[in-house]
Amino acid sequence: MLLARSRYLFMKLHRARFAGKVLAELRGVIDERGGSPFWDAIAGRFFGMSFQEADAFNGVNGTQFIADLMPKTPIYTAMLPESARSVMGVPHPSGKAALRMLEAEGFRHDGYIDIFDGGPTVSAPIDQLRTVRESQNLTYTGTSEAEGGFAMLIATGRLEEFACCSGRVHMNGDEAAVDPQSAALLGIEPGETILVSAR
Repeated sequence: MLLARSRYLFMKLHRARFAGKVLAELRGVIDERGGSPFWDAIAGRFFGMSFQEADAFNGVNGTQFIADLMPKTPIYTAMLPESARSVMGVPHPSGKAALRMLEAEGFRHDGYIDIFDGGPTVSAPIDQLRTVRESQNLTYTGTSEAEGGFAMLIATGRLEEFACCSGRVHMNGDEAAVDPQSAALLGIEPGETILVSAR
């Protein structure tokens, strides 16, 4: 969860590099044999390979091959077997916690599913993500050994210099001190700007 939220802070610090929306694809339902009912009903008929073979190919080459070879005409879901229809837009059981985390950030199912395994696609406007919306820029004043403060994500830096950690922040208006360990991890100096978001 902290890794995902650090990505949202990266997006805020580099806002011009990103479009208005961000999306996330969740793994679809896979049966006990490791196959995908959705793949078997649609793509497997056009590619002549099992889901496991396609998944391995996808891991090396990406999913563009599916877009290139799938028919460009609509596929009517009413013509699909129930085994495929019942898993459309349903995340794999191991992905349900990830879906809840995304929904807590503001992601919503937008009606799209992954053509590979039928898993749900969720999206949100970047500026409306909870982590982005509730974050604030503060001027770092130095370290504080004091007890208390707020448990927050603390981010700083641009591009390859970007760093983010979880630490304690003592705020005073637009200024903040952080715990020494976080300051050392981030390599920050007094006067620099940090971006913080409640953990």
